Amino acid sequence: MSVYVTKSFMPPIDEYNKYVKKIFESGVLTNQGPCVQDLQKKLSAYLGVDNFHYVTNGTIALQLALSSLDINDGEIITTPFSYVATTSSVLWQRCKPVFVDIEPDNFTIDANKIESAITDKTRAIMAVHVFGYACNVDKIQQIANKYNLKVIYDGAHAFGSKYKNKSLLSYGDVSTCSFHATKLFHTVEGGACIVRDKSVSDKLEYQKRFGHQGDTHYMLGINAKQSEFHAAMGLANYPYIADIIADRKRVSDMYDNGLGGCVVRPKKQSDLEYNYAYYPVVFKSEAELLNVFSALNAQDIYPRRYFYPSLNKLPYVNGEKCPISEDISKRIACLPLYVGLENETIQKISQVIKATLCR
Repeated sequence: MSVYVTKSFMPPIDEYNKYVKKIFESGVLTNQGPCVQDLQKKLSAYLGVDNFHYVTNGTIALQLALSSLDINDGEIITTPFSYVATTSSVLWQRCKPVFVDIEPDNFTIDANKIESAITDKTRAIMAVHVFGYACNVDKIQQIANKYNLKVIYDGAHAFGSKYKNKSLLSYGDVSTCSFHATKLFHTVEGGACIVRDKSVSDKLEYQKRFGHQGDTHYMLGINAKQSEFHAAMGLANYPYIADIIADRKRVSDMYDNGLGGCVVRPKKQSDLEYNYAYYPVVFKSEAELLNVFSALNAQDIYPRRYFYPSLNKLPYVNGEKCPISEDISKRIACLPLYVGLENETIQKISQVIKATLCR
């Protein structure tokens, strides 16, 4: 059986069908139905946040974050080391991404380099909690306060991570999350916005559903409403969050033991309670990475390059030079990590990597 970098957690089908039966009985399929409202309340309580909005996906969440903060032009300081959706959302809002290089230890944006990238056109900082590791939220907020900038966190990987005993998703003016099928907690497709200011939250509420309430139209909006069936998957998965994180920790711990320091791993802050969203490893060179991939693929095992290429090198942006991101992106990959990954498979992956590196 093939082993891929991830495998979606599936709740017992009877538990999902319990919610589907209620949807069929009610006839309510969308438009902020009872499942959506129930899931919003549960996730808001779990994260310890207010102004939680469940939306269709993590990319739309980023676009709503920018739009609700009235950012539709100017420059957005952001990271080159992320999934392409981070940059896409900036470009889609007709803004210019200004790339600031990353920290070499945990691959988040280097807060010490942000200030020198600020111009009179800078409107916001959009940072990413890469792999669920925390950005330097304190330093970033200090810079934002000094220059009157908004802070948006792409927290697609951050669900379940805590920094200083608070959810990582509680930081910033708006923080977003992804509930895509590949994520730690998923609703098949889905995302969220967590908004600090109530007035901005109220605005986002209108914007995510076409900008109107009944026959009264307040503002320009889009359709970011999520369906009852997607919310039902979230409700069925919700009771298993702690079990999911615990089992992902099991897999990660086994990799730690099996790889024995033969690859470089990210360094997490001492105040971070990690969610085990991914298991990234950095090799000495791109050639070494490709050799390991070849050896694993021969065993029907498929890790994945996260993230390649560095976003400042995308063909449709004229990005700033970011040598650390450009270098790391060529040498980093994520190993298979998901609930139920067997001990024997984890040991095999570790052994293949070690044998390839030693050879």
